[in-house]
Amino acid sequence: MKICVVGGGLSGLVSALELAGMHQVDLYEQRPIPGGCLGSYRIGDYWIEEYYHHCFAGDTSLLGLFDKLQMTDRLEWLHGSTGYYVDGVIHPLTALTEILRYPHLTFLEKARLGLLTLRSRRLDVAALDEITAKDFILDNLGPGIYTSFFEPLLKSKFGERRDEVSAAWLISRIAIRSDRGAGGERLGYLRGGFQHFVARLEEEATGQGASIMLDSPVEEIRRAGDGWLVNSEAYDCVVSTLPPQVTADLAGLDIAPVPYQGAACMTLALDRDVTNGIYWLNMKDAAPYGAVVSHTNFAPLAWYGEHIVYLASYFAGKLPEGFEQSMLNDFCRRFSVSEKEVHWHRLAVDPYAGPVYTTGLRNRLPAYEERGLFLAGMFSPPNYPERSMNGSVVAGQEVARRVLARYPDA
Repeated sequence: MKICVVGGGLSGLVSALELAGMHQVDLYEQRPIPGGCLGSYRIGDYWIEEYYHHCFAGDTSLLGLFDKLQMTDRLEWLHGSTGYYVDGVIHPLTALTEILRYPHLTFLEKARLGLLTLRSRRLDVAALDEITAKDFILDNLGPGIYTSFFEPLLKSKFGERRDEVSAAWLISRIAIRSDRGAGGERLGYLRGGFQHFVARLEEEATGQGASIMLDSPVEEIRRAGDGWLVNSEAYDCVVSTLPPQVTADLAGLDIAPVPYQGAACMTLALDRDVTNGIYWLNMKDAAPYGAVVSHTNFAPLAWYGEHIVYLASYFAGKLPEGFEQSMLNDFCRRFSVSEKEVHWHRLAVDPYAGPVYTTGLRNRLPAYEERGLFLAGMFSPPNYPERSMNGSVVAGQEVARRVLARYPDA
């Protein structure tokens, strides 16, 4: 068969790899680089992701793909420390003693929060799909914990839609981040960056005969007899990894939308650390970003020769005029950094950075095949109720399996 894959993110690259060799595969990617949200900048002699990334010990499909691509020797298990920025003060929240000293929760509230973290892996997230995160926190932990701890986090992540987010997402988020020791979360990262993973996927797929076409946006998908036309090119089968509503517009089909939000992530480099050794610093104070992610408080500074920081922001609609400069200005003022100290900075913006996990979403996710088109991506069941690289790998593998099952004699 002649198969078109739309989108060169992780699900697209994985599905192309799975289908190549047996069929002719053309992958269309509108950007000049592959990887989607896993794309990277080249800075001097190193690569750094446009959006912060790490993986988890339970990411079995992702880790299996690393092994298949002979990349396991690059995988480093590191520790990520956490903190909370409140009223202009950085509060570390990694070690038990630091949590006990945190002044904005009572001892009883901290105990309740700790018990929920321990319980999170045993809770049935499917049963929490129709319950909002807000109601779950208020009912199980009380208003104090919601107001002083969770509400600012939900607001920075989901903005005006925070009250629609399901408890399934919240508990999944807590559970996946509960692999903690005295030094923080145990997280995986590839030495040299995930760019090497993307490059190996591209290399293997093209080695199997796939054609990966960068700078090639898809303008139209149309049914043509038993097949499809993509940008007027004929195909027997189309796999789209774009958000369902975008695919629906391109194809003129009725496919139920999935709520999405955008991300604006600034990456910058400095000579010094400004978050007191903390990797992931959540912001309770109002700022143009919801978290400061100090990458080189996680991955070794020696790999880069400069301190790398991400400023993470989510948005709906359009970014305000001058957002990049206001983000940089706020960071410099808040953390006492002169703009002259910033070696470089880049802003990555993606209007479809990830789903908003609203209540009832579990039953509204699109199937792998809709109206004759195959769909896979962040919106697929393996990425519910929280997106991850592992979920996107599983979605890419599963949609390829569905294509092969649908056309067994092709």
